Amino acid sequence: MRPAPIVRAAMVAAVMLAASNAAFAQVPDASPQELRDAIDQLRRELDARLSALEARLAAVEGEPSPGAAPAPSAAAVPGAKVFNPDIAVIGNFLGAAGRNDVDPAPPLELREAEASLQAIVDPYARADFFLAFGGEGVEIEEGVLTLTALPAGLLGKVGRMKAAFGKVNTLHTHMLPWADRPLVIDNLVGGEEGIADAGLSVAKLLPNPWFFLEATGQVFRGDAGDGLFASSRRRDLLYVGHLRGYRDLSDSANVDLGVSFAQGHNPAGVVDDADVGRFETRLYGIDATVRWRPLARAIYRSFLGRSEIVWSRRGQFGGEQRAAGFYVSGDYQFARRWFAGVRAGRSARASDAARRDQEAAGTVTFWPSEFSQVRGEYRRIGWADAPASHEVLVQFLFAIGAHGAHPF
Repeated sequence: MRPAPIVRAAMVAAVMLAASNAAFAQVPDASPQELRDAIDQLRRELDARLSALEARLAAVEGEPSPGAAPAPSAAAVPGAKVFNPDIAVIGNFLGAAGRNDVDPAPPLELREAEASLQAIVDPYARADFFLAFGGEGVEIEEGVLTLTALPAGLLGKVGRMKAAFGKVNTLHTHMLPWADRPLVIDNLVGGEEGIADAGLSVAKLLPNPWFFLEATGQVFRGDAGDGLFASSRRRDLLYVGHLRGYRDLSDSANVDLGVSFAQGHNPAGVVDDADVGRFETRLYGIDATVRWRPLARAIYRSFLGRSEIVWSRRGQFGGEQRAAGFYVSGDYQFARRWFAGVRAGRSARASDAARRDQEAAGTVTFWPSEFSQVRGEYRRIGWADAPASHEVLVQFLFAIGAHGAHPF
């Protein structure tokens, strides 16, 4: 506590009396004006010393010292993030050459530019927005509020989000280790758009002594994918469930396993915007991921192996179509900035299970830095009803700004 005004006045009076006596003793022959000047000088020195003592006392007690400038607020500090989210933009430029009679890509295109805005809302939630800019305009790829302080250890999400079905469906395009998506994703899981819709999600960790186990349940509006799910009535909701298990195999390796389920209405019964039938699609999936990164040479060597199997049950006129597909891939880091990978797969088509396509691809990726990638890919697809395609894809990925981490 600072000295009270009466105490301070008494201190000043005592010191001034002592100072005046000292001044008279030191200059007995001084004039009255000279004595007044000497006393004024002593008063100034006394005030400076008292102010210094009060500042030291206030610092010890945690109080602001009198006359001190107030501490700048976080908003006034240059670069403060109190009111500003993390902002980033990621560009995805793709070039294609070769033959593809079924799904040809332009020779050169800025395939997508993704803008992200991410920030903590309050102690109970965070928000993540991802806007995709492409040839068809701007769309909200994801806009999610994550609730981190729900009862019973639940993790909630509301907004538009990618469904927790498998692995590839949950990844943004720039997170893929390839320039395209596996054939089974295109044929059975909604293609590039995938299963993404407005909805609610609740996840819960299931404690056990053996491994990390997480269960996720989601409810969506019902419109997702390219002709995969479609809602014509308010009650036509889409339901998704996912169970994920993770375990470390050693200090350098781990395995991630998951099972998925999705059920909703499809557009097979909608003709000329009229509901002439009620059909559903059910998807079942199994995914497995193996990672290896030796501790001693983590920046030079690593391996990521991934596989998914998907079964589709699609109701439509003429009977239910039972289709299945899979892919398996491996990506090996052989130098600090160099990666090589292979992928193979096969998939029937959701609306015509008798037609089966198969693929094989190889990739080489160079990382100039953590903010850019250059990738080359050769892809061959054996179409069920068209000549096989042979293509070379060249991809440039580049990022600016602070892009938050994606799910592990």
